[in-house]
Amino acid sequence: MHYDLLLRGGIIVTPEGHHAADIGCRDGRISGLGDLRTATADREVDCRNLMVLPGLIDPHVHLRDPGDPTVENFSDGTRGAILGGITTLFDMPNTAEPVINLPTLTKKIASMRGQIWCDVGLYIGATKRNALELETLETHDAVCAIKLFLGSSRGDMLVDDDESVERIMRHGSRRICFHSEDHDRLQKRRAMYEEGDPHHMHAEWHDVECAFLGTRRLTALAAATGRPIHILHVSTAEELEYLKAYRHLVTTEILVNHLTHVGPDIYDRLGGLAVMNPPIRDSFHHEAIWKAVREGRVDCIGSDHAPHPLEAKLRPWPATAAGLTGVQTLVPVMLDHVSSGRLSLEQMVQLMAAGPARVYGLRNKGHILPGYDADFTIVDMGAQRTITTDWIVSPCGWTPFDGHDCNGWPVMTVVRGNIVMRDDEVLGSAGGQCASFSKAAS
Repeated sequence: MHYDLLLRGGIIVTPEGHHAADIGCRDGRISGLGDLRTATADREVDCRNLMVLPGLIDPHVHLRDPGDPTVENFSDGTRGAILGGITTLFDMPNTAEPVINLPTLTKKIASMRGQIWCDVGLYIGATKRNALELETLETHDAVCAIKLFLGSSRGDMLVDDDESVERIMRHGSRRICFHSEDHDRLQKRRAMYEEGDPHHMHAEWHDVECAFLGTRRLTALAAATGRPIHILHVSTAEELEYLKAYRHLVTTEILVNHLTHVGPDIYDRLGGLAVMNPPIRDSFHHEAIWKAVREGRVDCIGSDHAPHPLEAKLRPWPATAAGLTGVQTLVPVMLDHVSSGRLSLEQMVQLMAAGPARVYGLRNKGHILPGYDADFTIVDMGAQRTITTDWIVSPCGWTPFDGHDCNGWPVMTVVRGNIVMRDDEVLGSAGGQCASFSKAAS
């Protein structure tokens, strides 16, 4: 047998376990697995002592394109992704020109061509006015999901009343993704805070009840309509306990920041660089999130990569811009959690490859199987590195993980059989494609 690319001797990691094997790739797909010692290839890579994971997925990214290229664009954002070991990401719709209809979706797809280094799926934004269109838009091959902001948004991208949410749920069948914070509670509590309050007050404003109330409302509507939903960035013990009874209908995402940082100390250390929605909470919620991960009650882990200019992050609170960078640091930080014994590499693969592929109906990715896309995140669990701001390629130029020591590091990223990153060097050209999704409900 002859292959385009042959990965020799690596340890293949799946949710079920790990084993040594060779992987042969042809025409961008996996075409051989096992003992391929007699095979030849145009390019061979020695993967001995390395762990070969299915291409890891970041299902929650704001690339800010179209927007301000001094903050980020498709090229910089996806280059950061492959440097960090991500092979596929899903980009949010709340850009300068919101992606809420077919013309804006088509325009965004056209603007990505020749600019993206990894594969990209696109969210369509729900509004109070496009409910009838969503039933058709969700079937577009490049659309990963509908995204609805129950709170922490403005303009057309805010859908804060149950009547509108239910109308959207009743048009279509695929799983809808939600930012679950109660807008009315946020608005009422805003008057309690003053300019120049300490940054840890952000978690007081966006309190536990704000998130839990939103999740209870959405779960009731999902039960009434039968529409499956996905709650993004779940951040409270109360939500995770409540959702135990709804695993048949509601899937969940956890963010790496909520797994790694703990309030209120993080606000003293990072100031505005720790401000995000929902906020970083205290150790009680941090421990509950890890408990849910260990018990298999979490479906996906993402970064919620949301770059802002550094000056916007340094404004006095509550004028501080909410959102953190993260697509480039997601994999190294999670590998460090694996090295620290907080979860296994198999669990990480489940949460960052197989899980997102299942929840979103992502075709031909998330597994190392014949016929699947030849996407791989290859990691050295013996590598010791420190994340530094000068490693970050996003033009915004900052990371909340500056100085974070990591045991375990991505050393190679392969997208559709092409080695696009090796040992911190970006290779080739920006040949990423639109990811493809099933039209059926997940």
